[in-house]
Amino acid sequence: MGERPLMIKELALLLVLATLWGSSYTFIKVGVETIPPVTLIAVRTLIAGSILLAVMAWQGVRLPRDPKVWRQFTFQAVMNSVVPFTLVAWGEQETDAGLAAILNSTTPIFTFLLTALITRHEPVTMRKMFGVAAGLLGICLIIGMEALNGLGDQLGAQLAIVAATISYAGAAIYGKNFKGLTPIVPAAGSMICGAVILLPVSLVVDRPWTLSPSLHSIGALICLSVFCTAIAFTIYFRLMQTLGSIGTTSQAYLRVPIGVGLGMLFLGESLAPTALVGLVCVVAAVVAMTMPGRSRKA
Repeated sequence: MGERPLMIKELALLLVLATLWGSSYTFIKVGVETIPPVTLIAVRTLIAGSILLAVMAWQGVRLPRDPKVWRQFTFQAVMNSVVPFTLVAWGEQETDAGLAAILNSTTPIFTFLLTALITRHEPVTMRKMFGVAAGLLGICLIIGMEALNGLGDQLGAQLAIVAATISYAGAAIYGKNFKGLTPIVPAAGSMICGAVILLPVSLVVDRPWTLSPSLHSIGALICLSVFCTAIAFTIYFRLMQTLGSIGTTSQAYLRVPIGVGLGMLFLGESLAPTALVGLVCVVAAVVAMTMPGRSRKA
């Protein structure tokens, strides 16, 4: 398979990942209506991890036994699920799902900055810097500047979501350590570790046996676990191997236009007048941050 068809396939997977994670904010918003954040995320990671283990058993893939790898899974779980999932769920108790998606879309910015200032494991090019700027401009154009007027209200919740974004960025960089593993393996391992960490906290803090979740919240939790976690994280770790950390996190730019499009289709929402230009900017950003550079060697 040539480089161009392969890249088209990876960009298609990037779009699928953006769609899955773009819809997660709505599922979280519905879920936390009757399920506390820690319990919601504990069950989310438990269900997702169980599904991935079942798929691995069906495929004949085994989890590694090396303690060092499991320490890496645990750190990845903390950075990529335990901390950010919980912070976003907690923040969405007060913050709209759309604003949460907007704040979380800055993940590539922090990934780029952490890469440029600390790890330097990927080249920092003018093309990627252009992608950062174009992505931010596109988001502002799509949502309309008036949509940002809510920033400052519920400041604690919004800062929690921004903190989650920084955690995602760190996890994206650290995820390069799993390059030699089949993508489903780190996805399953990190979900299992996340569940092991969060379930005891849920039992102590929320006493889940006393809860009375609604059917809507339960349905949202199931969709969140299966589609936005189990399937999404398998795609995520594959893209980490092919597009790199900056390229993979650039799907955050696609979450906003996807969310807006779904709102127009199902909720009758309308786009800002500058949305078309914004979509062009977002597409340019994703292309700039994911397209591989020319190699000097064959």
